Amino acid sequence: MKNIQRLKSTPKLMSALGAGLVVSMAWTVAAQAADCPRKDALGTSRILAVDAATTPRVGLKSFPDTLPLEDHEVVLTFDDGPWPATTPKVLAALAHECVHATFFLIGKPASEHPDLVRRIAAEGHTVGTHTWTHFSLAQIKPGEAVEQIDHGISAVKAALNSDGVTRPLAPFFRFPGFESTPATLDLLQSRGIVVFGADLWASDWNPMTPAEELKLLTDRLNAAGKGIILLHDPKGHTAAMLPAFLRYLKENHYSVVHVVPATPRTGVARAP
Repeated sequence: MKNIQRLKSTPKLMSALGAGLVVSMAWTVAAQAADCPRKDALGTSRILAVDAATTPRVGLKSFPDTLPLEDHEVVLTFDDGPWPATTPKVLAALAHECVHATFFLIGKPASEHPDLVRRIAAEGHTVGTHTWTHFSLAQIKPGEAVEQIDHGISAVKAALNSDGVTRPLAPFFRFPGFESTPATLDLLQSRGIVVFGADLWASDWNPMTPAEELKLLTDRLNAAGKGIILLHDPKGHTAAMLPAFLRYLKENHYSVVHVVPATPRTGVARAP
């Protein structure tokens, strides 16, 4: 964990750093998402640049190590998008609070909705991948598992660049259902791709009301005190719950950390 770089920030981080470190990294919040129009917003407290060479796997639900977060710091992550009915609502809630997250996109819906993929990136969020069609990689043949990984990466990358503008795809990957194999873990590590687990989640794959999800998530967060949080932007109850959860974070003195890949200037990780 020693080579993970911790870059201090405020809700105005991008305007303060704009022409310097932020431009050189090219992985951080987009320029158009720079200034927070709401001075009382939650905001993104700092940027954490992850070196894939020394931190290949994070998330205590799956691995021994996680990100070096301080007490009351969280990283917001969303799986399974993009989804036109709900992802824009999630993006709107994040934008309202000037918060940045990481989206692990499935390749097939990304290829079907490239405008949403570009919007996620344009609004300053980190874009990672989550296979082509969300099959469990532990339950298919090894060659098919590699194809799921590769096809997902290529589809999300194509969606990001579908208007002719090159945008970075983070070398971040999350296994569907957190179901990995030694071979796929070794493959991703050899490519310099960080595998994300999670430290806590709201179990939003189960039917529940937004209020039920909010209570479940806040109870778990209060018990853990910090961590990588897993949510799913295609879930309607999650999209409906998110504004209240972000308010809860602010009112209870939690800080949101934005995770980005280390680059040649700040580390050794590179895009897949």
